[in-house]
Amino acid sequence: MLIAQAGKEKVEFVNSQTTSSDDASFFSLLPKGPERLWTYSIQIEEKVVMTGKVEDTRSQDRSRKKKVLLLKSYLVQLKTHYILLHSYPSQNGVIRFLQTHLDSKCISMIRYSNKKDSTFITISQYLWGSGEMYSVGCFLILFIITISEAKSLPKTSDKCRALLGDDLINEISSYQNIKEDIFKYVLEGEFKSKTYDELEKFVDMFGARISGSQVLEDSIDYMIKLTQDEDLTDIVTEELEVPHWVREQEKITMLEPRSKNIAVLGLGRSVSTPPEGVTSDVVVFSSFKEFDDAPIEYVEGKIVLFNAIYTTYGETASYRTQGAVRAAEKGAVASLVRSITPFSINSPHTGSQYYSENVTKIPTAAITLEDADLINRFYTRGEKVVLNIKMQSSFETKTSRNTLIDFKGTKNPEKLVIVSGHIDSWDVGQGAMDDGGGLFVSWAAPIILKRLNLRPKRTVRAIFWTAEELGLIGAAAYAEKHKNESHNINFIMESDEGTFAPRGLAVAGTQEARCIIAEILKLFESINASTLVETDSPGSDITVIVKDGVPGASLHNANENYFWFHHTEGDTMNVENPEELDLCTAFWTAVAYIIADISVDIPR
Repeated sequence: MLIAQAGKEKVEFVNSQTTSSDDASFFSLLPKGPERLWTYSIQIEEKVVMTGKVEDTRSQDRSRKKKVLLLKSYLVQLKTHYILLHSYPSQNGVIRFLQTHLDSKCISMIRYSNKKDSTFITISQYLWGSGEMYSVGCFLILFIITISEAKSLPKTSDKCRALLGDDLINEISSYQNIKEDIFKYVLEGEFKSKTYDELEKFVDMFGARISGSQVLEDSIDYMIKLTQDEDLTDIVTEELEVPHWVREQEKITMLEPRSKNIAVLGLGRSVSTPPEGVTSDVVVFSSFKEFDDAPIEYVEGKIVLFNAIYTTYGETASYRTQGAVRAAEKGAVASLVRSITPFSINSPHTGSQYYSENVTKIPTAAITLEDADLINRFYTRGEKVVLNIKMQSSFETKTSRNTLIDFKGTKNPEKLVIVSGHIDSWDVGQGAMDDGGGLFVSWAAPIILKRLNLRPKRTVRAIFWTAEELGLIGAAAYAEKHKNESHNINFIMESDEGTFAPRGLAVAGTQEARCIIAEILKLFESINASTLVETDSPGSDITVIVKDGVPGASLHNANENYFWFHHTEGDTMNVENPEELDLCTAFWTAVAYIIADISVDIPR
């Protein structure tokens, strides 16, 4: 066991290597921790715990390649069985630490989970070296930051058992067969690949569906017809006013210290530049603190670039949403932001930003990681960087619709279990991942229940939110329109962070509510989807409803690469996987059914 000190954080990790045949529990090598993490006994070959230098214990056979693939396979299975522990600086920091302390020149595979302030990292590493090091060796490293107690519920803890009682626990477990029926129908039966096939047709037909556009309204009509074709006709649309921001010309040219076109995407609702553009020197800041410390005269009349390195989406997105206002308050003529992503192939990421009253509105846009780093390198060397920014756009208000589809309950039809996703998208990419996948797993839930004649006690309502991307407009309108009925929302769910392999739910609610959901999630251990992440703010749209005390959840899935494609031209069907979409569909449907059918309401 190697124990290293990184600042105030004690870091422990284990290196293990496969050598000769022997069945054992891999996790016996790990430090003691909450039992929920060590849920698998993996049969792999004998392990050697390394301390100090790496000894050469290689066997003479040629099966090493197979062993490497085996370890990779285990990582895929285990990648979301994270222990949720409090904050760690960044993924890059982890990589640098490992490279420093393990003499590694290549880390080939990373599984990184970060939910708000919680982090767990699983890494598969190849070590390359000479002398006493292996020329090629494969190690599985579990890197654990032991800072504070995990923010997740153990399997039927004493506290949960006391809150729920054995009768409710047994009742929930009795849904195992129904859950299996749903999974069999989706994974092997008539619904196999249907979610993917319907999503594919939808995305290919409509492409991007920007708020306020005719394409969005046509796509809403399409979803209504698709639902009616399934003989599910309890459909209501609710009109609301939505913003319609249209991107037109966008071009950034570096004039000094050399000539270069800069890849750019304007941020939502950005104002236009004059036709000749805005030309000025660039000042670069790595954080709001650094910006706040700068005198006004240092910023006034300049183009501000916020070059904050990605940590988590929640933390880093503030530079996109607030950057223009902060820069304008000090007299900047335009603001740029390093795209909110941990990875780039020179791809800018758009997104919403928000102006403030009584603060001058200035043009604002996102540039790529590569160009942000280039500008920063010039800037830190003391070279003058001059840009010309030309951006044209239009803005008006249009009418759109939220879409509500009800599969009525048998006993308490007035009570609702809501599944939801948003139907609009940005104007770049095709909106397949954000949020076509969430839209279609939510569409599928009442369809599957109807086909299987599984009618729960409460109503299952699917909602297709409109105008999410420009500020949760549809959800806010729904919350306002139905505010006197919110007591009838038993539980609300949203999928808007990818529909990759399901891993569980991120849940807001009381301790008792979370215990009920945790017990339901136990039914999904066979697909590794039993993790409950505690959060006060799950999802995006549903936050406007959950904030008032309604219990709810967002889909927790294996979305480590989600923000690679988020709000870019890369959000296409190529990101989606038919098998994972089927798993999400079955999981989403089964969870919704069980919550809608159990004998107790989800408490508040």
